Amino acid sequence: MIKAIIFDLDGVIVSTDRYHYAAWKRIADREGIYFDEVINHRLRGVSRMESLEILLERAARSYTEEEKIRLANDKNAIYQQFLEQLSPNDILDDADQVIEELKRRNIKVAIGSSSKNTKRILEKIGLLEAFDAIADGTDITRSKPHPDVFLVAAERLGVCPSACAVVEDANSGIVAAKQAGMLAIAIGEARKSANADMRINHLSDLLKIKYDTI
Repeated sequence: MIKAIIFDLDGVIVSTDRYHYAAWKRIADREGIYFDEVINHRLRGVSRMESLEILLERAARSYTEEEKIRLANDKNAIYQQFLEQLSPNDILDDADQVIEELKRRNIKVAIGSSSKNTKRILEKIGLLEAFDAIADGTDITRSKPHPDVFLVAAERLGVCPSACAVVEDANSGIVAAKQAGMLAIAIGEARKSANADMRINHLSDLLKIKYDTI
């Protein structure tokens, strides 16, 4: 029986992909490193420092750890400036209504995101208080595909991992969900993942699932 649903944030509840890309592109251009949307796609679902390492694969020189930290902080500062543009109008796929209905049906809901900006994003779109628990990049040292953020979310919900489902739009998140022993529900790009247990086209499809029989 599924008692809780843990949602990834970016690409599921809200999309900030364009802001991530613009921020990383600005850093890459400044450093003279080639960066495009294909490379950016590899950054989905991974931590900021891991994303930086991918960006630096095409760098003409090596960077010290101190320089890497500076670049990552610079990217985050640029990204946070873009986040000021977010509003409730950026909520994806009627996510707020789906969450409200799931809670009405006594299904607990949480966020499990690798982003350290999770709470700020939720605040900007008016959903900071909508979830029963939030686990994000400030709570973990290993990002997806490691299961840590989902396990933290389950613990905060007070629900056994095997009674949790995860909604993810990236294969790394699907893998993380499976490693956590949770039901992996794929949406968006993650529907291509062979690791997914279920696939949905819209968040509202979550309301068609009979969680007491799973």
